[in-house]
Amino acid sequence: MTTGYFHSFESCGAVDGPGLRFVAFLSGCPLRCLYCHNPDTWELKQDIALTPGQLLEKIRPYRNFLRNGGVTLSGGEPLMQADFCAEFLSLCKAEQLHTAIDTSGVIPLKKSQAAIDLADLLLLDIKALSPDLCKEITGKDNHNALETLRYCEDINKPVWIRHVLLPEYTLKTDLLESLAEFLRGFSCIQRIELLPYHNMGLYKWDELGVESKIRDIAPPSAEAVAAARALFPPIT
Repeated sequence: MTTGYFHSFESCGAVDGPGLRFVAFLSGCPLRCLYCHNPDTWELKQDIALTPGQLLEKIRPYRNFLRNGGVTLSGGEPLMQADFCAEFLSLCKAEQLHTAIDTSGVIPLKKSQAAIDLADLLLLDIKALSPDLCKEITGKDNHNALETLRYCEDINKPVWIRHVLLPEYTLKTDLLESLAEFLRGFSCIQRIELLPYHNMGLYKWDELGVESKIRDIAPPSAEAVAAARALFPPIT
């Protein structure tokens, strides 16, 4: 049995999948997103170590609250610990707990596939449609993320897309129009969440002594966010 390493937990999350969720934030992420609000999850720290069975026992007291929700594995990048995720999701399936994985899709499919197959829902972050822009924002291109989305289409795995609206980078009409057109080709997508950039996590960058390249960029206005959302299908 594998051991999973965690940053923290949220017992009644309401934004990481349908209904109330128990959200487990796993440690470790290979990306360095400019707008990351949890840079303290980047390193694969071993402060909180649990086996799949121990995590399930941690969730059991909340079972009644999760009846119309479920469990979400987030991070960091949870699929950095793909073997643990697969073992845990298998236990959840036996318990009839709805499960979701919140992922950037950066992990190659050959490593992440078993966990994706077991999840009921994928919350997939598409950082940018352009490989070059994706690399500028995160440090890596989007090849694996798009391959993951295409795999979900092939197996009819429900997907919620997440995309951060970052002024001067992704909050541009032509880029959003291209992304909207691209996503229209996928029947597996049930929802598209356009998330306004916020700078509430900058203090964590300061605490870690890491320089932020977008410190002077303000969050987008409500009007700019509304205009962006108007470019996407009604499922936004």
